Amino acid sequence: MNQTAADLRTASILNGHALPILLKMATPNALAFLVQASVSMTEVWYVGQLGTTSLAAMAFIFPGLMLMQMLSGGAVGGAVASSIARAMGSKQIQRAQELIWHALFIAVCAGLFFAASFALLGERLLIAIGARDAVLDEALAYGYVMFSGCISIWLMSLLSGVFRGLGEMRFPALLMAGGGLVQVILSGTLVLGWFGMPRLGIFGAALSVITVATFNTCIAVSKLRSTTLSIQLTRSAATLRPELFGDIFKVGALASLSPVLTIMSIMIVNGVISRFGDAVVAGYGIGSRLEFLLIPMVFGFGAAMNTMVGMNVGAGNVQRAEHIAFVGGSAAAALTGIIGITLAVFPEIWVGIFSDDPATVAAGAQYLQYSGWAFAFQGLGLSLYFASQGAGTVVWPVIANFIRFGVGAGGAALAVLVLDAAVEWVFISLALGMALYGIVTAGSIRLGAWRSS
Repeated sequence: MNQTAADLRTASILNGHALPILLKMATPNALAFLVQASVSMTEVWYVGQLGTTSLAAMAFIFPGLMLMQMLSGGAVGGAVASSIARAMGSKQIQRAQELIWHALFIAVCAGLFFAASFALLGERLLIAIGARDAVLDEALAYGYVMFSGCISIWLMSLLSGVFRGLGEMRFPALLMAGGGLVQVILSGTLVLGWFGMPRLGIFGAALSVITVATFNTCIAVSKLRSTTLSIQLTRSAATLRPELFGDIFKVGALASLSPVLTIMSIMIVNGVISRFGDAVVAGYGIGSRLEFLLIPMVFGFGAAMNTMVGMNVGAGNVQRAEHIAFVGGSAAAALTGIIGITLAVFPEIWVGIFSDDPATVAAGAQYLQYSGWAFAFQGLGLSLYFASQGAGTVVWPVIANFIRFGVGAGGAALAVLVLDAAVEWVFISLALGMALYGIVTAGSIRLGAWRSS
């Protein structure tokens, strides 16, 4: 894209009607993440063909994988997008180009940290949250492959943040959708042994993720080195400055607390419900996976909101940024609310796809029946979290997530470990936490959190 076209796009974000622009920018991401969500569902279905043990193993490793994906794509990736969007909004092109190198450096360091952490602590953590015997063995096989190659996941996520910060939504969306389609075939081949290939089981599921992420990273780097964008990856901009790391981490560091709390909540809940047996763990894993598959769908709106809010804040137009936030938040809440309520009424539509074990199906259905009504608040809170990243302040979304953690995970632990309550009280606590998350986040912005930052 030439400079004139980029200027026109920036001018539109700063001055055009919010809803049409938001929908135009959100649609590529939403469709791409819908494809990605379908890929994840397909992968769970593949693993489901291996049996309940493999499903339970994936449920145990899922929190660590989601933490990495939420940090790379959401917290830190969103911070990168915010920094570049604010730089573009204030017309600092050289600064934006230098930020690309900072993003690459952060991605490599973060990938190495996750790989080392799993190698050193993975087995002990899995045992601590209840993984045993064959479930533990399969979880370790999946985790060692996934985290050993996770630098590529971090690189792809942060490079996507660079494109989104420019308002360039189509390219990373096409890359994600295309990679997802490749992954469907590759996962089936490696997990189930299609086309005469060896049947690698859950090990193959992790290998397919890393392979596709590596391939997509190479394509993204090549694109950034071209001259078709308003900024490029150039050697002349390859300088690392503390001030630019500070600009990314003033948003990214605090924002990282939200996914950490979310994953801690899943781990606590997994530990609590492991008392009810592997079938309940697997059923909850299927049900809660829907909740976390909604995150990528909301991210379609959130990514657009991050960029639009960031450019407007960079240009000094906070009132317009707030308007954009509530337009996007309402759309995200409507999307997740419709899905949540539908599956609360008809949970078998979702749970029955992945398992025919009666106990597993019953547990997954029960989770959706109790929590589905609160998915709208999850969508509202999460989309406004991304918008707050664009504004350069995430204090209140993080406070809201602390409240969600206390009510959800804390309430679940209290109900089962202290009051010896049935498993449905775990699901009720989680739903109440989701509702408070959306309400507190929206209320803080309405009361001027961005104006006082």
